[in-house]
Amino acid sequence: MELNNGRTLTLYDLGRVPLAARTGLVKAVRANGWGLAVAGTSIRYRRRVRAFDRITMRSALVGHDARFLYVHQAMLRDGEPVSSALIRSAVSSRDGIVPPAHVLAAMGAAGWQRPLPDWIVAWTEAEAKRPWPPAI
Repeated sequence: MELNNGRTLTLYDLGRVPLAARTGLVKAVRANGWGLAVAGTSIRYRRRVRAFDRITMRSALVGHDARFLYVHQAMLRDGEPVSSALIRSAVSSRDGIVPPAHVLAAMGAAGWQRPLPDWIVAWTEAEAKRPWPPAI
């Protein structure tokens, strides 16, 4: 009995809720009638998590580009990472994706910007080259 990939992604989903509440994102989304969507995920598994293992999750908003917010998350057991996830998230309205600058202003964090780390920029560039629709 161990934590499989589906359950891991569900826990990461649940782990973003407190982050969204702490940062004011939940309040801004509700006030504006917006929605939240995961627009991409990259996950790395390194250690098994078995039933009843105690884990700690860390979640942080690491930056944004013109369309998406980027959240980096990690699960740790005894202080050692067992997995890590990068989430590209979109805030949406009836008119489409809400620009992150507008979302941040609604959160009371207008002008907040951190340069995206090189590895996230490289991931977004690689994702842009991925064919859509998929040709399988």
